Amino acid sequence: MSRIVRIVAFGLGLLGGVAASQGPEYGQQYRQRLGGTIDELTRVIARFDADAAANGETQEGAIARLRSNPDDLVSRQGIAMQGNVERLGRLQTHRETMMQAGPFARIALMARDGDRDVMEATFRDFEPAMPVTEEGLLATAIGFLAVWGGILLLAGFLRSLRRSRTRSAARA
Repeated sequence: MSRIVRIVAFGLGLLGGVAASQGPEYGQQYRQRLGGTIDELTRVIARFDADAAANGETQEGAIARLRSNPDDLVSRQGIAMQGNVERLGRLQTHRETMMQAGPFARIALMARDGDRDVMEATFRDFEPAMPVTEEGLLATAIGFLAVWGGILLLAGFLRSLRRSRTRSAARA
């Protein structure tokens, strides 16, 4: 096999490894942002709960009171707070599931069940990096081997096609 093909395959293999390593890195940055979102929603709901308790209400009672208020602004605040409470529950469950999952399963869970707002914000602020976790190193190796091996296989296949055509033309 041509030395140039091997050099090109190696270089592209390295690029494939770097590209593949970004999946685990994006997942790690997503989990950090997810945690920050959960922390902030927890603070917002804790303040709401404290205000509700100061007025002799439970969280559910205060939300119902706001939602049933004839003032549209107040009613909308009740709907928004109900949405915050529900979202917090979903995000906490999602984070717990991700933390219990294996390294590559976390990426699949994020892709399948991830919070769209958190994913979009993570993508906007994403900074590529080379993760040195087991997951990151394995993804890098898989990406390298897939691209490097694929190029070498393709080059070998193309070479064999060319040889068979040359042999066929020589016989004719």
